[in-house]
Amino acid sequence: MIFTETELPGAFIIDVDRMADERGFFARSWCEDEFAAHGILMPPLQANVSSNPKRGTLRGMHYQLAPYEETKLVRCTRGAIYDVIVDLREESPTYGQWLGVELTADSFRMLFVPARFAHGFVTLTDNTDVCYQVSAKYAPGSERGLRWNDPSINIQWPLEPVLVSEKDQNHPDYHLLVPSSEGQLSE
Repeated sequence: MIFTETELPGAFIIDVDRMADERGFFARSWCEDEFAAHGILMPPLQANVSSNPKRGTLRGMHYQLAPYEETKLVRCTRGAIYDVIVDLREESPTYGQWLGVELTADSFRMLFVPARFAHGFVTLTDNTDVCYQVSAKYAPGSERGLRWNDPSINIQWPLEPVLVSEKDQNHPDYHLLVPSSEGQLSE
């Protein structure tokens, strides 16, 4: 695998290293040792898939509070998405900054999302599927979100979403989040 660290420390774009022949190619998409060599200790505890029939479907921006923070390895397995993360680590020099990456089924590219980052995406094609390997089990009471179009974050989405759940439309703006005494974000 080819790991490229992004400008948000700890977040990586990961490309598969293809071994190709007349049959096509073979590549690893997960190897505990290769991830550990880049400081990523992420034993997947859960795998999720989202299926999105309509172009312009937006999901996000989601995260979980301590002690249920999630790291995610995200890959688009059908279609294409614009995948976005926001750094919510108050001690980070990139606190509050976002990064967007296009992930397509054809590229096999993945995005590693560190803990304490908000994550979301918009579908760029109809019939798009996204798979996630996640380091923590879903904890409904710890689920939180940021509003996808919060002007203080100013994510530059490549298209105007046409389908956003009511829940995702009603996430709070970023300025409503304040550090707790433990250094974690809360509402």
